[in-house]
Amino acid sequence: MPEGVVIRSTGSWYEVQSDEKEVFRCRLRGKFKLKDLKVTNPVAVGDRVTFDIENHNEETGVITDIHPRENYIIRKSVHKASHGHMLAANVDQAILIATLAHPRTSLGFIDRFLVTTESFRIPSVIVFNKADLLPAEGLSYQQELSGLYTSLGYLCLLTSTVTGENIAQFKELLQDKISLLSGHSGVGKSSLVNAIAPGLQLRTSEVSAFANKGVHTTTFAQMFEIEEDTYLIDSPGIKELGLANMEKGEISHYFPEMRDRLGECRYHNCLHIREPGCAVVEALDKGDIAQSRYYNYLSMLEGDDNRR
Repeated sequence: MPEGVVIRSTGSWYEVQSDEKEVFRCRLRGKFKLKDLKVTNPVAVGDRVTFDIENHNEETGVITDIHPRENYIIRKSVHKASHGHMLAANVDQAILIATLAHPRTSLGFIDRFLVTTESFRIPSVIVFNKADLLPAEGLSYQQELSGLYTSLGYLCLLTSTVTGENIAQFKELLQDKISLLSGHSGVGKSSLVNAIAPGLQLRTSEVSAFANKGVHTTTFAQMFEIEEDTYLIDSPGIKELGLANMEKGEISHYFPEMRDRLGECRYHNCLHIREPGCAVVEALDKGDIAQSRYYNYLSMLEGDDNRR
């Protein structure tokens, strides 16, 4: 039976690109139950699958098997609290598009995204877009944030599709990789993709002046081939990013600055909430851990998915 990669998911139907570059509309055969993984979507864009062709003329098929994943990115489902929703599978890197104005991406959202990708050992990049909208103090704040996240091992880039700032560098980031592009609606994901691959002509939309929020222009996750061996998965705008399948005791493992201090606390099961002899709190008091990061860590412990 033929094999291929899922390049688009619409909920009940999946577009699968075969190894011969043919695209088939496929559905699932029966119900797929993934071991130890409760998800609303058993198949994600980026999944490699085996499928059975139903009709060559209509280019339809049935997915019969999902191959083992190298990795995947999952968030808490907004419809089923006990389930997760997979954003993508088998990616080389995750790129978060953030904006500090029009609309504003919260530090809580950034940190949740990084914790999620850290939990699956997926390298992450933060792209601060819409540099042209930032006043002098805004640019200074962006440089401060870039300094913080760069010190933690995350590559940061400042871009603008209006002025063309660092667009070439953004394209270079994607070279020879499968990249997931994510972020809030309205941060300019589609505009960035159009800037480096104008032939795709992705639909864009203005940010609402009333609510300062973006309008969803990407309805379903979809994989695009930018160049040979260079793929981009464009995901729908995410309003909230709830952590899925994560125990409280493991969250600190996905903060590099906390992970570096594992084993230094007095208690082996320390949650770093003012326990005696806590190395993380000591580092916080010394200014070696950013307060914003620590506060966002506490919000994750509390299970609060809506952070400033």
